[in-house]
Parts: sequence; C-alpha cells; structure tokens
Amino acid sequence: MKTAFLFPGQGAQVAGMGAEIARSFPAAAQIFQKANDIVGFDLSQICFQGPADKLNTTTISQPAIFVTSAAILQILRTNPETKTITADVTAGLSLGEYTALYAAGVISFEDVLILVQKRGQAMQAAADATEGAMVSIIGLDEEKVRQLCAEASEGELLQAVNFNCPGQIVVSGSKAACRRAAELAEKYGAIKAVPLEVAGAFHTEMMSSAADTLKEALQKTDISDPSNIKIIANINAQYYESAKKIAEGLTKQLTCPILWQKCMERLLADGVEKFYEIGPGRVLTSLMKRINRKTKVINISSLDLLKGISEITN
Repeated sequence: MKTAFLFPGQGAQVAGMGAEIARSFPAAAQIFQKANDIVGFDLSQICFQGPADKLNTTTISQPAIFVTSAAILQILRTNPETKTITADVTAGLSLGEYTALYAAGVISFEDVLILVQKRGQAMQAAADATEGAMVSIIGLDEEKVRQLCAEASEGELLQAVNFNCPGQIVVSGSKAACRRAAELAEKYGAIKAVPLEVAGAFHTEMMSSAADTLKEALQKTDISDPSNIKIIANINAQYYESAKKIAEGLTKQLTCPILWQKCMERLLADGVEKFYEIGPGRVLTSLMKRINRKTKVINISSLDLLKGISEITN
C-alpha cells in the first residue's frame, strides 16, 4: 500500500498552531527554536500566540506554516509509535511543496526556511507594486470559470490559477477584474464567490518580479535529485526528476496555475491509498473529500490528532 504525505499552503495558518505540540514534544520545540535562530526573530511566539493579523501576513505566514508542518513531521519521525509511518510520495499545495521537498530529503530544513522567508518577502514586494487580488469561485467547472474570466477581465489580467477540487477554482488578477468576477459569478451559475484575504494576484504574471528573486535564491540553494521518495509538482502533476526541474518548478509556481486536483488524481491513479495531511488546518483533507469521496486522509494538525495517530494506523 502506497502512502503520501500532504502539506498545506498559505491560508492554513491559525494563531496557536504548534503551541501544544511544542509543549508536549521536545523534538517539535527544537524545530521551532532552530527556526527562530535561522529567521532572526521569535517566529514560534507568533505561531503560538499571534496576533492573527501579523501571522496572516505573507512574509510571516509562509515560514510559520512550513515550520509548524516540519515540527509535526519531526514528531512522526521520532515518536516510537509513529516512526514506522513513511511516505512513498510527498505533495504540497503551493507553499506546501517546499515542505514536501524537505520531507522527501532533497532540500535541508535550513535551506527551505531561508527560501520560504525570501519567497514570502518577494511575493509581498510584488503585491505592493501591483494592484492584485484573488477570488474563490464555488460551484463552477473549468470551462464556465474561463468564460467568467473572459467577461470579467475587460482587458485586464484575470485568470484561473488554483484548480483545487471539483467546484472550487480560484481566479487571480487585477483588483477591479476580481471584483467584477465576484459580481458576475452568480450569472454563470456559481454557488458563491469568496474574495480571499491575500496580498496580491498570486500565481499570475503580477508575481514575475518575485519569481526572478526566487530563481536567484534557488540557484544558490543545495538541491538533491529525488531518490527514494517521489515528489509531485504543482505546475504539471508530474513527478520531479532532477534538482534542475525542482528549481524550475518552484520558480514557475509563482506565475503559473496550481493543479492540485490533477496532482491528487495522479497519486490515486498511481496506487496511493493512504494519505496523511501534516501541518496546520484541514484544507487538504477537505479538498480530497471533493476529489474522491472514498479516499481517507488522516489529518495530523493538533496534539489530540497526533495522540490518536497510533490507534488510527495500527
């Protein structure tokens, strides 16, 4: 039976995340302490105590989610009851792909943390320099969302960028075009349109300056070729074959759509039967219910769920 580890992306953060786990497991506390030393400020305190508005910023939420996910992963790896749980493949939604690469052993903890901190800063800078937004369209298929974007764009940037699950597609582009898309969504039969609380138009050309910054950082990062554990890429739902492809994929990810539904369908087609969502929140667990109702995802986002994991897996 093949097993996949899944890691959440931006938006999964919540004030208090990781606090109970760090108090209960020295291995997790060490991860947070190591992270504080690398980033140069008390990241753990923002994770554990907030305030939410600080944690929700692009620059803080990205390293915070990675570190919380890595801390939970560390407990899985070191706790006698769970260390037999291993992954054949890893996947992460957008930012979560960095955690997936760390979990697969191709980039070190320190290097991933430095990268996601730079990524968050670069995306914030690109967002500050542009007028972008994102809207989640609920209840429409891909074709209808493309028609909606065509009408709502009015010559401005607007495109479908996050193909999360059937009936949930996120569009991204100029603020005015996103506003029009939200207003027109009902006309196309959408159940609702939800403006996302993000800094800018992620996964579009509005992030090209961030992609340039990230490309430079990746050139200086030590990345190994994948070996025992496969990693699936957001941008094309294919497995990464080399360090070079990983650097290219992470760069393209900032300006290209995220094909999460296709990634999960590929894993299911390739015989993955057991999925663990490792990190804050339940976003990926919920998406999988929409992608394939019969697939079970074991969510490990809290101390209670961690304590129950040995019972679930045995």
